[in-house]
Amino acid sequence: MLSQDLTGKTALVGGSTQGIGLATAQALATLGAQCYLVARNEETLKKAVATLDSSKGQQHGYLVADFQYPEKLREVVSSFAADKTINILINNSGGPAAGPVVDAQTDAFMQAFQQHLICNHILTTALLPGMKQAGYGRVVNVISTSVKIPLKNLGVSNTIRGAVASWAKTWANEVASFGITVNNVLPGA
Repeated sequence: MLSQDLTGKTALVGGSTQGIGLATAQALATLGAQCYLVARNEETLKKAVATLDSSKGQQHGYLVADFQYPEKLREVVSSFAADKTINILINNSGGPAAGPVVDAQTDAFMQAFQQHLICNHILTTALLPGMKQAGYGRVVNVISTSVKIPLKNLGVSNTIRGAVASWAKTWANEVASFGITVNNVLPGA
């Protein structure tokens, strides 16, 4: 468990109504961060926000946005970030459908690329000015162990996660001088 005090820091967590995203938001809130959750269903967002520790005076909130619609996500997050500094960004969303790469349709790759790489880029780009101004930022991309060794029957996911890993390494090199780190975590089998 992390032991850093994040009081006074604000986090935006994608795909945060269940699983890794929700657990991450809960951990950040316990450490004192004010958390804003991003997902597509307002009712589940309200329930998820209610599970967050607010013992350090945080006022958690949420944004309704569907990662299948990148331009809408851009609108929502850009408007939100216009008057807030988000210090921590957790790029996380559900994975593409399972199946062998030889059976994958082009549309599956395009949709996964859009949902993962393009939406990560939209979120990171929208929050970058505030992080730069603060001289502090943490971007964490939840991807997959398939970046190291492809997982059976996850052809589209294996492919797209590799692209996200390279994208993140490029970002890390470009923003390090501003006190911003970009890292990947690789959950999986």
